[in-house]
Amino acid sequence: MIFFITFLRALAACLITNAHYTGIYPTDMIANGGLIGDVLFFAVSGYCLYNVKYELSPKGFCCWYGKRIWRVYPPALIMTVIFMILGSYSLSDHNAFWWYVYPTYYHFVASIIVLYIPFFFIMKIKKLQSNIPILMAVIAVAWIIVYITTYDKSHYHIDTVREPMIRFLFMESMLLGAWFRQNDKKLRNQFKVIYPILSFVTFIAYFASKLLFSRKESLSSFQFINQIMIFVLLYLLFRTFCGIDGQLENMSKPIKSVVE
Repeated sequence: MIFFITFLRALAACLITNAHYTGIYPTDMIANGGLIGDVLFFAVSGYCLYNVKYELSPKGFCCWYGKRIWRVYPPALIMTVIFMILGSYSLSDHNAFWWYVYPTYYHFVASIIVLYIPFFFIMKIKKLQSNIPILMAVIAVAWIIVYITTYDKSHYHIDTVREPMIRFLFMESMLLGAWFRQNDKKLRNQFKVIYPILSFVTFIAYFASKLLFSRKESLSSFQFINQIMIFVLLYLLFRTFCGIDGQLENMSKPIKSVVE
C-alpha cells in the first residue's frame, strides 16, 4: 500500500481548510497555505491517475473523463444547492450555468475538469508519458512567455486561484505527481534528511516571498519567483514523505484512522 499519498491528501485538506479561517485567528496571516494544499491535491491526482486503463480512443477518453466528472461534480453541485437554499449564493450574481456547470463557485472544479483532458492524452501517448520532465520544461517556457508578454505585473496576484494563469502551476503539479509515480520504485522509502530540512527552509522562503511581494508593489514584476518556490516546495514535500512511506504505513491504527 502507498500510504504517503493518503498522508499528503490529508495534509492538503488541512492546509486548504486552514486558509479559509480568516477572521477566526487573531491575525489572518495564520489563515494561509491554501495554494500549497491545492498543488498537493493536483500532484496527488497526477500520482493516482498515472496508469490510465482506458484505450486511446474517443470512447476510451469519454469513459475515463466521464468517471472523473462523476467524481468531481456531485459534491460541488450538492453544496451549491445547499448554499443557494440558505441564501449564501444567488442567481442574481451569476446565471445557473455558471453556478452548476462551469466554472462553478469552486475553482478546483474549473481547473481540474480542464486539466484532466491534456493529462489523459499525456498518459496515453507513450512518447509524452516517457518524457514528462521535457514536457514540464515546455510548459514552463510557455508559462514564462505568457508571464512576460501578457501578464499584469502591476500588483501581486500570481497566486490567485481563480485566474487562468494558475493552471500552468496546477498542470505542472499533476505532471510532477505522475513523474513520482513513474519513478516510484526508485524514490519510495529512500529517505534523506536533507529533504525535510529543505522543505522547511523553502516553506519559510515561500511565505516570506508572499509577504514581500504583497507589501512591496515595486517588486511585483518578480512575483513569478513565488510560483517557482511553491513548485520546489511541492517536489521537496513529495520527496520527504515518499521517503518515509514505510514509517507512515507502520503508524498506530488510531493515528492512521485519523489521517484516512
